[in-house]
Amino acid sequence: MTMTYDDDIELTEGDDLFADADAAAEHDGDTLYEHLRLTVDAGQVPQRIDKYLAEHTQHSSRNRIQQAADAGFLHVDGKPVKSNYKVRPGDVVTLMLDRPHHDTTIRPEDIPLDIVYEDDQLLVVNKPAGMVVHPGVGNFTGTLVNAIAWHLRHLPSYDPNDPQVGLVHRIDKDTSGLLVAAKTPEAKSHLGKQFFVHDTRRTYNALVWGNMLGDEGRIEGNIGRDPRDRQRMQVFPPDSETGKPAVTHWRVMERYGYTTLVECRLETGRTHQIRAHMKHVGHPLFADEKYGGMELLRGERTASYKAFVQNCFTLCPRQALHARTLGFQHPVTGEQMDFTSEWPPDLQALIDKWRRRLST
Repeated sequence: MTMTYDDDIELTEGDDLFADADAAAEHDGDTLYEHLRLTVDAGQVPQRIDKYLAEHTQHSSRNRIQQAADAGFLHVDGKPVKSNYKVRPGDVVTLMLDRPHHDTTIRPEDIPLDIVYEDDQLLVVNKPAGMVVHPGVGNFTGTLVNAIAWHLRHLPSYDPNDPQVGLVHRIDKDTSGLLVAAKTPEAKSHLGKQFFVHDTRRTYNALVWGNMLGDEGRIEGNIGRDPRDRQRMQVFPPDSETGKPAVTHWRVMERYGYTTLVECRLETGRTHQIRAHMKHVGHPLFADEKYGGMELLRGERTASYKAFVQNCFTLCPRQALHARTLGFQHPVTGEQMDFTSEWPPDLQALIDKWRRRLST
């Protein structure tokens, strides 16, 4: 399986290996196609297959896995099993669907790239909001990965379909900002370890609803899939067995009365971490529709203020989140490298509008 070391990414149907099971269950095709194959490790203790697969596949919920088993698509050693089957060492687990796997080959596409830095080991790019990072269902073309493949098409050693090279981390489609990609397996391994042990320096700028109490703070809470909406994440107690541990540090940059501009530093990198954590503490990101931020949550109920907020939504019709800084040690020289990305026009216009309102 292809792995990246930052889970702060958009959840799409393509991220869940079991997402097609619901649709496949509506068909009665006799031929089944393999979509996933895992061999259980020799040291594995007996464990329910739904729990095992939830732990060993990215972005696949136990509920979705159970549905696949109930439909007869989950096999062990070639035979269908139920979700309460306990895997044992040597078991060959497969997901079999009645439709062929979509061709996920990454092909170079001539898409403009904002390259901040490049050498023979890596490149740092500034991703615009609205660009999907990696191909998935509904977005098999036009992604950042396709653009990088085109940019490096004349580099013989770079294969965009090789998981040992390429993007080291990812961010949401509608989040803008800095990302680093590795040109060599050695560079990706070295950079990946820095992300894994949190040795990188990364900050995000976000406009959130409400006036934050205090000038800085720490949010801690496990992040896992929202059982009511699989496209969102939810925060659970830190001592809970649900979700993965997550910590976000924040500090106030500017206050606008009904909104606050904050800088966020991630101690961990979980899916939608900033968006879920800020929602959890009562300060959803401005214009973040998925987490309730595309509503008038603070302020007056006058017609003029409602019109002002609506104009803000029009200026920046996506979550107001930007990956502002990125720092890491160069994988070959060991030099500390730090990069800063200016706010994109939509976020700059949004902040300017709130600043003007505060000054009048």
